Order: sequence, then structure tokens, then C-alpha cells
Amino acid sequence: MKTMLPRTLRTHILLAVFSLIMIYPMLWWFGAAFKSNAEMSSPALFPAEWLWSNFSQGWVAIPKFTFTHFYINTFELIGGVLITSILSCSLVAFGFARLDFPLKNFWFSILMVTLMLPSQVTLVPQYIMFNTWGWVNTYLPFYVPHALAGGIGGPFFIFLLVQFIRGLPRELDESAKIDGCSWFGIYWRIVLPLTKPALVTVGIYCFLWNWDDFFGHLLYINSVSKYTVGLALKLFVDSQSALPWGQLLAMSLVSIIPSLIIFFMAQRHFVDGIASGAVKG
Repeated sequence: MKTMLPRTLRTHILLAVFSLIMIYPMLWWFGAAFKSNAEMSSPALFPAEWLWSNFSQGWVAIPKFTFTHFYINTFELIGGVLITSILSCSLVAFGFARLDFPLKNFWFSILMVTLMLPSQVTLVPQYIMFNTWGWVNTYLPFYVPHALAGGIGGPFFIFLLVQFIRGLPRELDESAKIDGCSWFGIYWRIVLPLTKPALVTVGIYCFLWNWDDFFGHLLYINSVSKYTVGLALKLFVDSQSALPWGQLLAMSLVSIIPSLIIFFMAQRHFVDGIASGAVKG
């Protein structure tokens, strides 16, 4: 024990130092949210005077709109995406995991190949298609792909759910069939409730990835009245006036609160879903 203690202590010190290096930008971000523009160049991590007004002023800094409006837009967009993505991906995963149909392995292989396809490859064709249909400046370019088991993370979600469903006993399906349950009934009444940990995992990933999807929102949403929180933050950048750094950083700090709440509330199910999918797959 005496010989191991110094080595263990050195290891912990080294890890603590690297941890501080990693979290230093976040600490600076937190402190800068309470600074004035004059203090932004100061090497001090935290301000001499804490300006809580950065939050109240930043919340109403955008002309005609407050961040309440942008939060409502964001939850409206992501709420629809979340529901359609979970239902469509779980239905497709159930088909791959439980049903037998021609070329099943081939189509599953094609699905796996799409995981390696960069999103930039389909960006231009998708935009041209959605623009032709008149969907630009609406939320349809986000709803429809997710409703068809596409969108951000669609193939990954299907793969994760397939691995989880394959670990469920097939005797449950057979018992349901004896009771006269259809395949959709088995999916809706048996499989879907049992995949709750995996569905929570999919929901967390879907929420976080779409919440952080600045480029996709910027590409398809043009009207300020339909802006999400991420797009609203860029409105602080005005070439005609000085950039209010304190207000911008305060609002960016507020913008991560929903993600933190969602993650910590569902953390137990998230870990269970990842572990179960890995073991049962």
C-alpha cells in the first residue's frame, strides 16, 4: 500500500490538472456571461462586478421578439422531430429485428452503409428538392425526414433499437400471436413498452443533436419569427453596432440548460439503454 500511494497520488494530480485544462473554457464562459464588454479582455476568470443584468437585457435584446418566442419555436420543432423519429425508427427496427422479408440482410447492410455517408453529400440535393416543394422556411424539412426514419441520426437510431429488440425473448411474440395479436399489435403492445431504455437513449440523442443543429436550422429557416434559439444567438452580431458580449454569452449559457435538464433527468435510462443494447446485441 505504501508503494502504491505515491503513484496513485501522482495519477490523481495529473488527472486533476488535465481536468482543469479541459473545463477552463467552460469556467471562462460562465464568468464572461456576467462581465461587461470592458472586462472581456481581462485575464481574470471571474468579473470584478457580477452583471446579472446581462441575462435580463439579453432575453429582450432582439427587436420585436424575446427569447421566450425562440424557445417556443425550438421546442415546437424538436418536439415534432422527437415524436416522429422515435415512432418511425422503432417501427423500422422492429421490422428488421422480428420480421422476415426478401433481401432483409441486403437492406440492413445498405442501412449500415449510410452511417458512413457524410451529410454534406446529400445536402444540395435535399435543399433543391425541399425548395422545389416549397418547404423552405417551414419546419417540414425537419419533420418529414424523421417521420420516414431519416433525418439526423436515423440509421444510428435504427441500429441501436435493432440490437436491443433482438435481445428480447421471441416467446413473447409467440404468446401474443396465440392470443390473436397482429404484428403491429406485437410492436405496439409488447415490444415498444419493453424498449423504453433504448427509446429514452434515442430520444436524448435526437434532442441534443437537433438542438445543436445550427447549420440545418440556418439552411431551411429564413424568417426571424421562426428562428430557433441557436439562430437567435447570431442576431446579436450586428455590423452596425458594438457586439454585447456579456448578453450573448449569457443567452448562450441559458441555451444549454434544457439539454442539461433532459440529460440528467433521463441519465439512468440513458445508461441502461446503451448498456443493454451493447450486451444484448
